This record gives sequence, C-alpha cells and structure tokens, in this order.
Amino acid sequence: MSMYGWMMGGGGVWWILWILVPLLLVAVIVLLVVALPRRGGPDGTGNMQPPRSAARDILDERYARGEIDHDEYNRRRDELGRAGS
Repeated sequence: MSMYGWMMGGGGVWWILWILVPLLLVAVIVLLVVALPRRGGPDGTGNMQPPRSAARDILDERYARGEIDHDEYNRRRDELGRAGS
C-alpha cells in the first residue's frame, strides 16, 4: 500500500486520532481555565485573604464607632495578633 493510500483512509483508525487528540487537548485546557479560578482562595470561597477572627472584627467596629482611641486599638490589635500566632 502506498503512503497516499494510507493517508486517505487506508490507515484505519488513525484519521480519527488526528481529530480527537487535538479536541481532547482543547477540552482539557478549557476545563483548567474554567475550574482553577473557581477554586479561589485557600478555603475555596474565592477569598484570597486569610480569614479574620470575630474578635478582630469587633475591635475594628469599636474603633470605627469611636469607642476606643488609636493607641488602644493598636495595643489590642497587637495582642490579638500574638494570641493568634
């Protein structure tokens, strides 16, 4: 059988592979591009920042309302940082 006959269908199933392999590669790439950004941050929620404690949120709210001054806020924030380590 000549090479021409092999390429024009004499090679059996090889022509299907020439079509399927590139399609499968494209499908895998598309799945990776779609799936990886959906995973997001370390917790899978899309939040790239580490989770904050409820105590830190309360401290931030108290500072924003003016219940504590800047020095007190910094002191307590540092204490929370040491306690979380």
